[in-house]
Amino acid sequence: MPVTEGINLALMLTESGIIENAVNELMTRPQLMMAADSSPGIKSSMKLQVGKWRSYVQHRIAKVDVADRFSQELALYQKVRQWSADTFMDNAEQVVSELETTSGFYFKARRLLDHDQKKHNPMFHSYFCHQWYEHLQVALKKAQESELEHHKEALLKDLYQRIETMQQMEKVDEAGDEKRAGRLWDMAKAKLTKTDVERLKSIARFLQKNNEIQEIADKLGRMANEVDDPSQARVQTEELKMVEEKSDNVTDDIVGVHPSDDLARLLPNEAMFLAYPELEVVFYKHLVDKRLMNYRMQGAQRKLRKVKAYRKQSKQVEQDKGPFIVCIDASGSMSGYPEQCAKALAYGLMQIALADDRDCYVMLFSTQHITYELTRQDGLSEVLNFLSYSFHGGTDLTPVLDQSLMLMSGDKYKNADLIVLSDFIAPSQSPEMQERVAKLKEHKNRFHAVCLSRYGNPALMDMFDTHWSHHPSALGRLFSRHIP
Repeated sequence: MPVTEGINLALMLTESGIIENAVNELMTRPQLMMAADSSPGIKSSMKLQVGKWRSYVQHRIAKVDVADRFSQELALYQKVRQWSADTFMDNAEQVVSELETTSGFYFKARRLLDHDQKKHNPMFHSYFCHQWYEHLQVALKKAQESELEHHKEALLKDLYQRIETMQQMEKVDEAGDEKRAGRLWDMAKAKLTKTDVERLKSIARFLQKNNEIQEIADKLGRMANEVDDPSQARVQTEELKMVEEKSDNVTDDIVGVHPSDDLARLLPNEAMFLAYPELEVVFYKHLVDKRLMNYRMQGAQRKLRKVKAYRKQSKQVEQDKGPFIVCIDASGSMSGYPEQCAKALAYGLMQIALADDRDCYVMLFSTQHITYELTRQDGLSEVLNFLSYSFHGGTDLTPVLDQSLMLMSGDKYKNADLIVLSDFIAPSQSPEMQERVAKLKEHKNRFHAVCLSRYGNPALMDMFDTHWSHHPSALGRLFSRHIP
């Protein structure tokens, strides 16, 4: 067997259809079919997840032969296979002895070697190697099937966990949104406890009761489409237009001669072959070979053609939306109702980010800052960690602004929204910081402030494009907290 045959054996088994059968068996399970049919977004995300699993497993089980239990035996087999019959007979006992500790083929090899009639057969070497090869094939297939079963069980466990989490999330957000279902499936790997579900329900109810906070979140979500981008002022379109073009099928003018088989444009002297029976066959041969001399005709014809043109937009173009970067003041002065408002607004922005296929980052700042990425694969865990964080410490806006501006300097953050939620009881930022903010605004980035106190510093908030104030009276807070 050539050196590469051991590798080809493993690859052959991975391409035998066992992986496709496993995928089909997975996707026909009733619980998975019901989950896929519940939402186009979930169905698409599930197919993508299973497709990635298929590619990974196909690569993984092709490497089973690399394990010590197979690599050593394959190396020995390849060496023995290349021996001559005489060399094999001289070393057969040693080969079988090596198989005793490395292969299940040992017992059959020992029986073959102890059979005197077979042993002295000139074809014994080839027969021995053929039996060994068949054993390797069966052993590799079993190992691959075992490996595949292990990975299939792991995938099933993950899929069922996601279905359970999605069902729990339906209880959190009673009004489900089809647009965000697919991305929520990607985040649903996290296992939610009863306490987690209650925490999410609580923040969802709070957001539902405080319409003003939800309205702020909705306005922030729409602003990415309201960018006046000069580069989008003209768009390329295609329209049908009548044009003239030259054609050999229009008989306006004779422009020359050429060989062809068109009898309607035949030169008169070509027909002379037909006047003599002995030359008639030459005419037909030229006709079949398209070698009869024809007049070349050319003219102009009019036809509709799609022509590219540029025109001004009649309305604003849908923009590529950058991420939300939500900077939340986690100082002690924000504890209580402002903390609830900040967490609810961040949760509302996460929901909008999922529906609009955007990312959402939360940065908590006080004397230090902590970053949560709410829309990544394990985003639900990040959301729960964020919601369980208790606000304390002092206010220091500069470090988190500096970190946010560094992020927004990259292309990924074009058309992004930075939202700062704070009581803004802090000094104004330095001229250098304000200049950095102004430069980023030129790249279609927007800066928003949501003040949760009556005593915010107006000079500090002037740095932002827009700012909202949300500080209802004690009676208003009591009403917003009342859950029937």
